[in-house]
Amino acid sequence: MSDEFRPTRVVAIRHGESQVTVRRVIGGPRSCTGLSQLGVQQAERLRDRLARTGEIEATVLYSSAYPRARQTADIIAPALSLPIETEPSFGEHDPGPDCDGLSFKDFVERFGMPDWETDPHGITFPGGETIAEFDLRVGAAFSRVVREHAGGLVVIVCHGGVIDGLMRTVLRAPATGAFELHTSNTSLTEFVLTRPGRWRLQRYNDAAHLEGLPKETPRVSGD
Repeated sequence: MSDEFRPTRVVAIRHGESQVTVRRVIGGPRSCTGLSQLGVQQAERLRDRLARTGEIEATVLYSSAYPRARQTADIIAPALSLPIETEPSFGEHDPGPDCDGLSFKDFVERFGMPDWETDPHGITFPGGETIAEFDLRVGAAFSRVVREHAGGLVVIVCHGGVIDGLMRTVLRAPATGAFELHTSNTSLTEFVLTRPGRWRLQRYNDAAHLEGLPKETPRVSGD
């Protein structure tokens, strides 16, 4: 019976609204300063939902090393009764030191509009990761944690780009090209490995706990 296949569940949670989003800057690992006030409220809403419903009986809780993800994980961890394992490989697409912290307006004026839809090996952020490098990093970490926690329920607090990448991986979609998702802050996206090599998308963008909160913080103008 020890070799009997058991489904593995993965719940990916996007972090709460970040200060860099409100400030309209490219928020890589060097410039991320954590959650906005609304982002904290969003994470608290999720924590309260998970504590009330008990819908996620997780076996392990991972977090990206970015402050906005780690702060989100810190808030929800008590509802899961688990310590947090920081996994840098679940961090967002790294724009590199030359672009990290630039306003998007300044970035476009300096480097032009990035092309995320054609060549995965092309330069989107000068000095930063290519899409191919980002996808390889996230995919390798995902594969590893699924192997290590086979038959369990893995929670990963991460980023919109990471969830995009996981969707492409589990649904076997092309690495680039038309693929538009808008993953809400603190939403739940769940994948189930139903048999070796076969994933099911169980739910996407479940953010019912955000009802009644503002959609977003008004963005800083002038950047």
